[in-house]
Amino acid sequence: MVRTPLTDEQRDRGKALGQILRAARGPRPAAAVAAEAGISLDTLRKIERGAIAVPAFYTVASLARVLDIDLTDLAKKLAEFDRTIPESAAS
Repeated sequence: MVRTPLTDEQRDRGKALGQILRAARGPRPAAAVAAEAGISLDTLRKIERGAIAVPAFYTVASLARVLDIDLTDLAKKLAEFDRTIPESAAS
């Protein structure tokens, strides 16, 4: 199966998600958060830096649970990010 390449907007949204999750992690060790969420440390690091721009829902939900982030609040923050994309970049 061939995957459709991600758009610039999807990559930027992935970076925004990573920044939100990294900020929520605060000083907690990445290894501890990854272990508690049931994902690898490498996966968490890739999500935080935006290298995995569209992580699986289960992964995001697990991280949100561990980081005590409400999924609705997370979606709102990402929607705010979407509204900041200039019109010229969205086309």
